Amino acid sequence: MALIKLEDVSKLYGFGDATTLALDEVNLSINKNEFVAIMGPSGSGKSTLLNIMGLLDKPTHGTYKLQNRHVDRLRTAQAAKLRRDTIGFIFQSYNLLPRLTVLENVALPLAYKGIGQTRRLKYASSMLERVGMQNREYFYPSQLSGGQIQCAAIARALVNNPQIIIADEPTGNLDSAGSRLVMELLSEIHKMGNTIIFVTHNPELTRYATRVVYMHDGMIIHDEKTAVGEVAKTARDKMYSIAKKTVEDDLAGVSLLMNLVPEKDYETSKVPTKKKTKTRRRTSGGKNRKKRTR
Repeated sequence: MALIKLEDVSKLYGFGDATTLALDEVNLSINKNEFVAIMGPSGSGKSTLLNIMGLLDKPTHGTYKLQNRHVDRLRTAQAAKLRRDTIGFIFQSYNLLPRLTVLENVALPLAYKGIGQTRRLKYASSMLERVGMQNREYFYPSQLSGGQIQCAAIARALVNNPQIIIADEPTGNLDSAGSRLVMELLSEIHKMGNTIIFVTHNPELTRYATRVVYMHDGMIIHDEKTAVGEVAKTARDKMYSIAKKTVEDDLAGVSLLMNLVPEKDYETSKVPTKKKTKTRRRTSGGKNRKKRTR
């Protein structure tokens, strides 16, 4: 039985002539404990798909089943409760509150469940220990590196013990070291039984996934199973098809540009300079001397 199942899901924004089709009859099933990467160019519908799966938005058409339950027409309060208890979110921009410590940020989701402060902080502290951040729990977000902030955001996503982790470009604002740290952490969480769905533009990150879904113009155009530790075939083909520029390439480009400039134009561009030079010589000639004599 699929944990997540979307059937002919479409999403429209706007009205009349200004209508935008963000998702076009998407069909997708995700089983428990899968590690799914979603790839595609900007505007292909990746974030819209995540928002619908995460109960942050509703489809215009089609059906969405979560744990074999129709959730596409839940009331706002019902959707919020199910989202709180089932799904953890990790955002590219972290979304930590700057005036709260790391510990208080991680404990915040538990407040909405009515858990007392002492228990909240205890759970949050144990979750920070799990992600290797317990020695930073009294720091503020501004005192941490990008990778550390994202680790704290992951701890916050896990504090409610959700079955599903949804991450929208979790490494988008990180350098390579920070990206590796976050993805290794997500890999460890996946091994503990969580289902993880993440959006990425980086083909290298498909090494962590068990499955890669490719989107274009609001549709799923390809869906492939992958071996953990290997870049997905379609992503690899795309990655290595992009030519890498070198200094020699830049010099060759400049040389080509110079050759494209017609010789006529080049000669014409020199004419005004020659005229100016002749004029200066005439001015410094005998006429000026006669005037000075007078």
